Amino acid sequence: MVLPFDPIREARRQWGLHGWDASDEMAAVTSLIRATQIAMARIDEALRPLDLTFSRYEALVLLHFSRDGALPLGKVGERLMVHPASVTNTIDRLEAEGFVERVPHPTDRRSALARITPAGSKVMDAATGVLVAVDFGLTGLDGDAIAALEAILAPFRRDAGDYEAEADRASV
Repeated sequence: MVLPFDPIREARRQWGLHGWDASDEMAAVTSLIRATQIAMARIDEALRPLDLTFSRYEALVLLHFSRDGALPLGKVGERLMVHPASVTNTIDRLEAEGFVERVPHPTDRRSALARITPAGSKVMDAATGVLVAVDFGLTGLDGDAIAALEAILAPFRRDAGDYEAEADRASV
């Protein structure tokens, strides 16, 4: 349903009529949350034919980027910044699809590694193509706007403890 007005702009106007502070902040965060919902809906729609979610896709890409195609589950959670239970669920689902396999850790008998399989690499490549085709859900924004969006959000993420300030100048 397309509204004939911008509901966030109207909320800002109403906010002001009530004399409440931080109307700009309210409008910005509401826009951010709504934009996230829109992008995620577009991503979900694009990945649905591949039976993937964005979190499963991210896990496959992370494993693909790793030196040996495998990482300890704890490292997967740390890198994806998610709770261990979410990692377990994600890896369980990927394993059930044949996209990941659990293998013993070579030096720590108490832990296992998640390793991407050839089928996982194949579906990850297909999913990457699909996501690139839909601009990762950011359709409607040009390259300059996308770069500006990332630059605007970086200090907010850094201030929240998402990463250290020195990381702005270095890559991993």
